[in-house]
Amino acid sequence: MSADFVRQLPQSMLLTRKKSFIRDVFHIDLPTLALLIFISSFGLLILYSAVGREVDPFLNQSAKISLGFLAMFVLAQIPPILFMRIAPWFFLLALFLLVATFFYGVEVKGSRRWLRIPGFISFQPSELMKLALPLMLARYFQNRHLPPRPRNIFWATIMIAVPVFLIGVQPDLGTSLILIITGVFLLFVAGIPWRLVFSSLAIGLLSMPLLWSFMHDYQRQRILILFDPESDALGAGWNIIQSKTAIGSGGVFGKGLFQGTQSNLDFLPETRTDFILAVLGEELGFSGIVLLLSMYGLLIARGVLLAVNAQDTFGRLVSISIVFTFFVYVFVNIGMVIGILPVVGVPLPFVSYGGTSVLTLFAGFGILMSIQNHRRISL
Repeated sequence: MSADFVRQLPQSMLLTRKKSFIRDVFHIDLPTLALLIFISSFGLLILYSAVGREVDPFLNQSAKISLGFLAMFVLAQIPPILFMRIAPWFFLLALFLLVATFFYGVEVKGSRRWLRIPGFISFQPSELMKLALPLMLARYFQNRHLPPRPRNIFWATIMIAVPVFLIGVQPDLGTSLILIITGVFLLFVAGIPWRLVFSSLAIGLLSMPLLWSFMHDYQRQRILILFDPESDALGAGWNIIQSKTAIGSGGVFGKGLFQGTQSNLDFLPETRTDFILAVLGEELGFSGIVLLLSMYGLLIARGVLLAVNAQDTFGRLVSISIVFTFFVYVFVNIGMVIGILPVVGVPLPFVSYGGTSVLTLFAGFGILMSIQNHRRISL
């Protein structure tokens, strides 16, 4: 064929991609990496104060965060097509581990949530499900008609309901709520009709009395104490009262790092995990909380931008669900600490002491980077 008949796009219409050594070789998104380093370092500083400047918990959490960064880096190198292929098997593995928890789980504070590998690690299978469920739902909708048809919505609902039930009976109300919210949000993004959204909300509200009857006594008490903490100030209301006292006493600039009285004198409960934000509020004040929330906001905004740039249905659904799950973590923990949500045991991302949740969050951002930096072309 003559060269005269070779079709070419005008130069102004060519799809090009700006070269970047970090992105193209290591598949790392630099803005996301910088924000994660800042938040993790800031979190370690607050944790060091929350544990009374003990070295061992600080070093332990530093090692977990380092392992999280390593996991994020490794997952960022894997092409998204592989995540899509293994999604069903990962989902089944997470379900199997949830079932195994009933038989071999370790009971902590009345909840059987942990599996222990002797001589190695303990972990929560429910944390794996926070990644497995979005991957599975995105894989399910990848090659199906969108907006989803009724039968597709039915099977997606079953995929959400099964792990929610298995986690709810451990019992772990916080993780169950996160999975429900994330699953419904993913269905919403997939394009389910508004009438179905409102119908589901109506059914959920009408089923509240039934759900109440299945709750444990301590779960009911947590909800009731939310409306009147002073009714049991020395019991169930103690956490919320002391948390709000610590945050309020910090004022605008706080009492100073390592100078918090509520935490140092052990008035504030769970200072290293669920209520670590109260330590931050007391020692660094309103300005310290605003700084952390600003970094969270920038990280969420960057994640939404990466999700919008995804090239296919799988990438978009997985990316936006990872970002939304992170947002729910932040929202629920802060709402719990300031007394507008019941205490459900949700950690503050990259700040609270913990291992499984930290690895899960870093893994999620690694998958997000993989979807972003393995794109075939970009405008």
